[in-house]
Amino acid sequence: MLRIIATDPGSVKDFAAFAKQTGNELLGSGEKDKEFEFFLKRK
Repeated sequence: MLRIIATDPGSVKDFAAFAKQTGNELLGSGEKDKEFEFFLKRK
């Protein structure tokens, strides 16, 4: 599992598209204090 922290609001769409294109699973995401957190699981 990979945990990613980003500050770009566009990363929400970017990581959803990345997961779909690569077949990796986007386990979850959230936002706190202008930071976006993503959890990806490798296929």
